[in-house]
Amino acid sequence: MKNFLLLFVLFFGLKSSAQSVVLKSDDIPENLKENADAVIRFAQKDILISSKESMTIVKKKTITILNESGLKSLDASEYFDKSTKVKSIEAIVYNAFGQEIKKFKRKDFVESAVSDGSMITDGKVLFLDYTPTNYPFTVVYLSELQTSNTAFVPSWYPISDSFLSVEKSIINISYPSDLGFKYKEFRLLNNENIKKVQTDNSISFTAENLSAIKTEEYSPSFKNLAPYVMFGLSSFNLEGVFGKATDWNSFGLWMYENLLKGTDEISPETQLKIKALVGNEKDKVKIAKIIYNYVQNKTRYISIQLGIGGWKPMLAKDVDRLGYGDCKALSNYTRALLNIVGVTSYYTVIYSGSSRQDLQQDFVSMQGDHVILAVPVDEKIYWLECTSQKTPFNYQGNFTNDRMALLVKPEGGQIVRTSENTNKINTQISKGKYLISEEGALSGSVSIKSKGTQYENKYIYETSSSDDLKSFYKRYFSNINNLNLKKIDLSNNKEDIEFSENIILEAPKYASLSGTKIMFPLNAFNQSSAIPKRYRVRNNPLEISSGFYDYDEITIDLPAGYKIEAKPDDFEFKGVFGYYKTEYIVVSENQLLYKRHFETTSGFYDKNEYDNFRKFKEQIAKNDNAKIVIVKN
Repeated sequence: MKNFLLLFVLFFGLKSSAQSVVLKSDDIPENLKENADAVIRFAQKDILISSKESMTIVKKKTITILNESGLKSLDASEYFDKSTKVKSIEAIVYNAFGQEIKKFKRKDFVESAVSDGSMITDGKVLFLDYTPTNYPFTVVYLSELQTSNTAFVPSWYPISDSFLSVEKSIINISYPSDLGFKYKEFRLLNNENIKKVQTDNSISFTAENLSAIKTEEYSPSFKNLAPYVMFGLSSFNLEGVFGKATDWNSFGLWMYENLLKGTDEISPETQLKIKALVGNEKDKVKIAKIIYNYVQNKTRYISIQLGIGGWKPMLAKDVDRLGYGDCKALSNYTRALLNIVGVTSYYTVIYSGSSRQDLQQDFVSMQGDHVILAVPVDEKIYWLECTSQKTPFNYQGNFTNDRMALLVKPEGGQIVRTSENTNKINTQISKGKYLISEEGALSGSVSIKSKGTQYENKYIYETSSSDDLKSFYKRYFSNINNLNLKKIDLSNNKEDIEFSENIILEAPKYASLSGTKIMFPLNAFNQSSAIPKRYRVRNNPLEISSGFYDYDEITIDLPAGYKIEAKPDDFEFKGVFGYYKTEYIVVSENQLLYKRHFETTSGFYDKNEYDNFRKFKEQIAKNDNAKIVIVKN
């Protein structure tokens, strides 16, 4: 009866709130139209957790789409599978004057399998397929879901996208007190527009008058700008398996016992093959490299999202037989093969992507969106990306580096940080030479070696076609007009994780001629010309997501019979954003040596530092384009 009354109150509150929403687009406050492509007029999410195995989610949202770009914020869809049912779903579309245009019942929503060539799933999605004829328009969307999975209590994002503002957004959650309900707030502190009310078995958050977050260059990811709240339960159900999430050690043990144990069986035939492949090798790192290379050559990635298979890896013996799997399956398969030859490794849960996201150490729950493998040897962890057929052994790059992850061990879980790519690891070293002719033509060669994240930017071109390579290098050397690429030789050293480029090129009319004088930029091969956009008012903090270090050493031969009339002065600058230095060394009357150091430092900076950062980049662009003038004797 208590739960019934609570559900009644939630629905009554939803209905009452909806009646007060104004549908006319002209009634949107002016401050919420600024920088907005869409405005949430009213949103309410009511979550009723009635037991460890039952959660109901009722949604009501009224959103005005101001222009075509705002369509991405509509979000009128629901995912469902064997454990999650869509009890009801409907939508009504109104024009700018608040007049009804069209009504959508459940049968009018498009049902689609969540599947493509790289995914196997039993999940489907219902979504509103509406093509507007005029803007603005408003959609009132309602849905109700019922699920037996309580491992994932939906987070609350009152403002869920950039260029989206909010008049009012509410979340109400009720729960039995014995399930260990918990939550964690992000960027709510001192936010006067967001209020919280909590009792022994319920919690509510209300947000009002939230301005749109505008995308700006060098901003942190949206998730690191917007306010939101994570929710979870210490006692939960995942596809019929009960779990506990009280600390990471016990949670990792639960994952091992319920998701991994018994999945690593390998056929006797494959065991013999793996042992023969390793032979008499005793070095565990070398053994791990042999196994990793075997997995890369044998398997391919395909996503598996079937029931608990969304979280539990498919059997290693099935991966071995079929030759495919998702990140969970391929990491677990590699773990099983390593175990055969006596090398310990740990299934590792992590968030992936270039916008780094940590597992929250102080909030134990089902987190992460990816799995990799950790191989500890002599106090060092080697990281394996088992979904890639190209990624070198122990290479992470921006996809999984420098973030908190969960090692799932037989004795329990452990939170660790993955390897960090520092500035001096993310290197590009260029050495070359070029000749300037009396007619102003350039001919020369350059050798470029890249490591760290700069390796990541390059090694994908190893298998590119000749035409694609020419297009890439014409963009790369965009400062050289009339570029002719005579030879491109690429080498991917996966052992040292170093990518080498050897380029022979020429360009007529590289230099400008004026009478007996020739003028040209000395830095021909690695100019940084990008200057960040100027903002009258900067709203977001500044993030340099990845630091790097470039070193260039280029020999320049001048045409015979010419002497230097004017050359740039050596320049050096060191500041909070990095280090830059150029040297112009006169080797002889007809030869110069150009040296350049450029290092940037990753980090977060206050928005007030953006102008200084822009000046830093502007100064580099200016010096990178510094010109020399030579004159005929």
